[in-house]
Amino acid sequence: MSAELTLIDLRARWNEVLDQLERDNRVAWMAFFDGRLISFDNGRLTLDFSDPAKLAMGHDYREARIRMAPQLQGIIRDLFGVSVVIIEK
Repeated sequence: MSAELTLIDLRARWNEVLDQLERDNRVAWMAFFDGRLISFDNGRLTLDFSDPAKLAMGHDYREARIRMAPQLQGIIRDLFGVSVVIIEK
């Protein structure tokens, strides 16, 4: 895929990204599955994880996401041919 990757492109194939992440590492999938894609600018993909925090028994996988971001980045690189940095909102 072209280096002109857009947020629309990522959203269109996000389930594919998550499916591959789940196959590779179910814990990483659990950490990222409920993130909302907010923006993609200059190789920086911003994900919003505020929804789980709204629930009384919410879950916070922030530490796991920090450790496992390279796996998600690798899948995006493999599927789209571009390197991204994951930013958490």
